[in-house]
Amino acid sequence: MLKLTEIYHDTGPVYASATLTLAQRVRSRQKVRLDNGETAGLFLERGKTLQHGDRLRAESGEVVEVRAAEEAVSTLYVDDPLQLARASYHLGNRHVPLQIGAGFLRYQHDHVLDEMLATMGLHVISEQARFEPEAGAYQGSNHAHGDAHHHGQNHVH
Repeated sequence: MLKLTEIYHDTGPVYASATLTLAQRVRSRQKVRLDNGETAGLFLERGKTLQHGDRLRAESGEVVEVRAAEEAVSTLYVDDPLQLARASYHLGNRHVPLQIGAGFLRYQHDHVLDEMLATMGLHVISEQARFEPEAGAYQGSNHAHGDAHHHGQNHVH
């Protein structure tokens, strides 16, 4: 079994690919099945979400490319920037991971959220698509965001 231990930043040839859902791409320790049928173990640094196109290197040198799997998502396509901002605000207020693109928002399918947006006059489409949400402002940084922090501001969590 391949032991994938690091994210690799090279553009050379790949040994295999691994198509993974978002739930799999956020876990740093797990067993996965490569697209060629082989089994591999992920032993990665904690705290990073793998993105479509990332490459992982095995201890033995093989390189595996990550592919984001298509999964059940809800997508809001809208040309009006104000409507897009309003929808982003309401979904973000519920701490929903969002993929934000030019003229669209995407989140993991949730009929309750779909109905909320419909009451705002927006049309949401349920579809199968890759889901690559925003990483978040603090992902990958050394910023600890606990209850005992101080930013020189008074704010409530």
